[in-house]
Amino acid sequence: MTGRAHGDDGSAAVEFLAVGLLLLVPLVYLVLTLGRVQVGTFAAEAGAREASRLLATTAGDDRATARAEAAVALALADQGFDPVPGSLELDCASTPCRTPESAVAATVHVDIELPLVPGFVRDVWPAVVGVEVRRTAVADRFAPAAVGR
Repeated sequence: MTGRAHGDDGSAAVEFLAVGLLLLVPLVYLVLTLGRVQVGTFAAEAGAREASRLLATTAGDDRATARAEAAVALALADQGFDPVPGSLELDCASTPCRTPESAVAATVHVDIELPLVPGFVRDVWPAVVGVEVRRTAVADRFAPAAVGR
């Protein structure tokens, strides 16, 4: 018989599980949160890219604005976000927007709610991360600056 104490049998497994859970739960939450923020960034980037391209290539400012808003709504919905009015901001360097060689910019703002945050915590502390992406496109030099085709 050895002089080993029998009171510690099996405690290493319990300690391993306890420490493993204490480290694993925050790590899983971090991965979920970063994944959701990345999805929001993808949605904002795709919407801003397409909106600036449409603004630079579509004749007629009203028509281009409507198409840009539809592109942003599609990009946000594709990634699981509700299109919110005011999430798209369009800037033109000249009037009309499609003036040859003028810069047009689209800015898309997305509010991303953090996953698994209970409502009572959201009431006290905002559990939202804002992502904003701005893309610029240049109208073609030889494009006519038509006002409404």
